[in-house]
Amino acid sequence: MGGFQDTFQRKEIKYILNAAQYREMLRWLQPIARVDSYGETTIQNIYFDTPDFRLVRSSMEKPLYKEKLRLRTYGIPEVGSTAFIEIKKKYHGVVYKRRIGMPYGEALRVLCHGELERLLGMARAQRRLEEQAQNDRYTEAQIAEEIAWFCRVHRPLLPAMKIRYDRIAMVGIADPSLRITFDRNLRWSMHLDLRDAAEGEALLQPQQALMEIKIQGAIRPDIAHILSGLGVYPASFSKYGEGFAQYYEDARRSRRTLSWLAERAWQNARDTFGRPACDHDDPEVPGQSGGNLENRWQQQTQRTGGLIYA
Repeated sequence: MGGFQDTFQRKEIKYILNAAQYREMLRWLQPIARVDSYGETTIQNIYFDTPDFRLVRSSMEKPLYKEKLRLRTYGIPEVGSTAFIEIKKKYHGVVYKRRIGMPYGEALRVLCHGELERLLGMARAQRRLEEQAQNDRYTEAQIAEEIAWFCRVHRPLLPAMKIRYDRIAMVGIADPSLRITFDRNLRWSMHLDLRDAAEGEALLQPQQALMEIKIQGAIRPDIAHILSGLGVYPASFSKYGEGFAQYYEDARRSRRTLSWLAERAWQNARDTFGRPACDHDDPEVPGQSGGNLENRWQQQTQRTGGLIYA
């Protein structure tokens, strides 16, 4: 998709900066990095999870391998605006990200209405074109198939939480592989439609910024030196994880159960999108129908037990 990179394999080192550290980092970076052509951008994401938030709860235990699925737009989308379905994996500290672009309305039908056949149909058409071109790169067809596989393996899935923030992205002037981003105004919300401009709850203090240094190998000595001089050190921070931690804590204080969380997540998704894909239909299984989605969700929720405050 024009100007957007579809595959990434890199380390992402995160730092939480106060206002003075943020200003000093921007000043120090001026000779070696520039703001990319998009300038400051509002990034919006819908993260997908099981009704009982199994994926994010597992991720918060910091396993060696973890993965997530999200829908991303840049700015407030229209139905025809470009959106990205992204699958992000992390193994031994290395991040692998694959994504494909499509109109926002189409992406909702794939992820929120369970229409995986749309995604796989696109993959088949793309693969035919790539075979004709004898293209051996990591293809859009492969990415689409990987996303469909994720949806099947982790089902039931549904839209779970919205995360939005304002980002400035910088790239190295002499070294284009250097990429540094600054995110501010980080917020989470259960208002899931990305066209809803509701701000949501803050993830950081008002004057703080999240800096990410995205590199292929070791961090540059000059950058390490300035970070040390400013008293800035790596931080473990997941936007979705932090948002869920706040949501979870509110529920814990109210002595809610995982079943209550699951029921509320299902209802919220259904209220927003009408027919959330709590269980994606498998297009390769003849005769499978989405007509019993709610029954399948109810059965799954009934198996979700335990008091989350226990």
